[in-house]
Amino acid sequence: MSLTVVNGLPAHVLIVHFVIVLVPLSALAVVVCAIWPSAARRMGVVLPLLALVTLAGVPLATQAGEWLEEHVDSNALVRRHAELGDGLLPWAAGLLVLATVIWWTARRPAAADVESGEPSRPVATRSATAVRVVTAVLCLGVAAGAVVDVYRIGDSGAKAAWQDGFSKTARGDNG
Repeated sequence: MSLTVVNGLPAHVLIVHFVIVLVPLSALAVVVCAIWPSAARRMGVVLPLLALVTLAGVPLATQAGEWLEEHVDSNALVRRHAELGDGLLPWAAGLLVLATVIWWTARRPAAADVESGEPSRPVATRSATAVRVVTAVLCLGVAAGAVVDVYRIGDSGAKAAWQDGFSKTARGDNG
């Protein structure tokens, strides 16, 4: 088994499915944890680890795709797919950064100020809420960008792989 061929199939065809699943899953987890801090506390270190595995999968899929690109007939669809594939890494990195920030901030116990005996401060509460809202909006933007990019890459890859590769009507006997 190598990064280029797995059990006789191009590795890209297999590795890309991990990316197709992990990017939307990481995006959803980041958004949910940004909106609901209790979900972030429950997920704990799993949130940034999920985003890290997602990020690691992107260059693996890209490298395997570059190998495959050299082993198929080049056409505009294949080139377009390769171009789009090169743009996913920054989105995955953004998910990792946000997941790490959310995890790091969720580690602080929510009741730390109450236990210290300090009276609650409305200004601090408003400030924390504003930061949480901005973080959630940022997470929504990066998550949406990552998911849309995965869709566009996958759609272009499917078109490159299946263009003129099947018949809309059945061939042969099905009976």
